[in-house]
Amino acid sequence: MMGHENQTYSSDFILLGLFSSSQTSLLFFSFILIIFIMTITENTVMILLIHRDPRLHTPMYFLLSHLSFMDILHISNIVPKMVTNFLSGNRTISFAGCGFQVFLSLTLLGGECLLLAVMSYDRYIAISHPLHYPILMNDYVSILMATGSWLIGTVNSIVYTAYTFHLPFCGSRAIDHFFCEIPAMLKLSCMDTTHYELGVYVSGIIFLLIPFSLIFASYVQVLLTVLQMKSSEAQKKSFFTCFCHMVVVIMYYGPFIFTYMRPKSYHTPGQDMFLAIFYTVLTPTLNSIIYSFRNKDVLVAMKNMLQNIFPHKNIGKKYLECVSYIFLYSIPKRIALLVSPEKKIVVSISLSMERSGYFQILNKVVTWLFL
Repeated sequence: MMGHENQTYSSDFILLGLFSSSQTSLLFFSFILIIFIMTITENTVMILLIHRDPRLHTPMYFLLSHLSFMDILHISNIVPKMVTNFLSGNRTISFAGCGFQVFLSLTLLGGECLLLAVMSYDRYIAISHPLHYPILMNDYVSILMATGSWLIGTVNSIVYTAYTFHLPFCGSRAIDHFFCEIPAMLKLSCMDTTHYELGVYVSGIIFLLIPFSLIFASYVQVLLTVLQMKSSEAQKKSFFTCFCHMVVVIMYYGPFIFTYMRPKSYHTPGQDMFLAIFYTVLTPTLNSIIYSFRNKDVLVAMKNMLQNIFPHKNIGKKYLECVSYIFLYSIPKRIALLVSPEKKIVVSISLSMERSGYFQILNKVVTWLFL
């Protein structure tokens, strides 16, 4: 009984989290851990490539490097605590630790919302007004936009973090979530938070609805420009690229809007945790793949870096062959691709993939890289 009272009046919070002791939770934990490692690796490689290769010193890749850095910080702010809590069995988080998690999370979420809007504007200018691109998106403008995204996100985060942790928390300090997030924490407060929720709603309009509308309008303009192209191949490529970008944008903004722009009474713990996985874990992993590693310039930069690291193993060309094979294998239609002009390797992919297809891919990757 005394232990319960000490826990009740402690300043620490308890993160109930995603995982239990079941076998399913263990599998889900392994999946989250793999996603975390992939995200850190992909985004770190992306930042290194942009820093090392002079051909990637453009406004678009400068903004992508900031996106990668935000994704590294964001997933590192949440997943390591989830992992340590699961492995140790101790689900507590200190008052200061929870405050820092809220502050960093709001900074990165707000900054990334603005940065994605800036990136869509960059693509709109590059495709719809290419002659004006050097003027409208020069180095100074891109630095200003990236700095503005960080600064505005930080200021917004300071305000809401300070206000949240000045609220009185009565009774249980158990947060029914896998990290300290404002909607979940508002349920612990014993005072009326109606005005605070209204402020969060206004911020949601500024950081979510307006940027999402600008992104949507930018891609509509890009598609209208693409429709005027004479090359059907260029049209298909542009449509596919825009589609992939919009899927990632919707995966990020959709759950974010649904979580932060609803009244407290409409929130359920299971639904909030499910939605949060999209904008805290999944999209940081997909961003680098969709925006960067499907880009020819990035693949060439990767090839050059690998050739510099392994000058005698010709891994650079093998890497490109493997990546091309894997990406094209996942496209749901029949394609014939000349992967390597020197070796005349033609890969034919059919709609009905065999169940062992991914094992064949893995075998091909290992063979090309190490044999």
